[in-house]
Amino acid sequence: MEIRELHRAAFGPDHQPEVGGLVDALLRDPDALSVTETDDGVPVGNAIFTRSLLDAPPRLVDVQVLSPLAVLATHRRRGIGRSLIARGLRILDERGVPLVFLEGDPAFYAKAGFLPAGPLGFRKPSLRIPDAGFQVIRLSAYEPWMTGTLVYAPAFWEHDAVGLR
Repeated sequence: MEIRELHRAAFGPDHQPEVGGLVDALLRDPDALSVTETDDGVPVGNAIFTRSLLDAPPRLVDVQVLSPLAVLATHRRRGIGRSLIARGLRILDERGVPLVFLEGDPAFYAKAGFLPAGPLGFRKPSLRIPDAGFQVIRLSAYEPWMTGTLVYAPAFWEHDAVGLR
């Protein structure tokens, strides 16, 4: 199973066309980080981290966005999602990335260390994103002046993958 099909299967038929196109576009980005978990050589989970920008007052800052994260239904509740996130964050921290943003369920992502982004001085890129779902994790390269508005990579806009649908 290829990564595109893994995401399509994990997100289900209601989101398959959008998710497949988004995954294809994100994986074409040379700055994207794709982290995969396999079972007997078959992908069962994948997380994609994509370069985006933070429009901070002094200058633009290269940051990452975690999206999408997918685990096949047959492999959920085994810690695969948290493992993928931890591996990706470790790699990005080693690369000097200061911040990773996402849109998602606060109950799930808080376990991985993500916090609500708004109270920390970050503005969401779209009003379609629920306040509670807009989250961030600060890595070791983060500096306190790094606040501002998240600017998603073009692929998220091109595939209408920003905010709730």
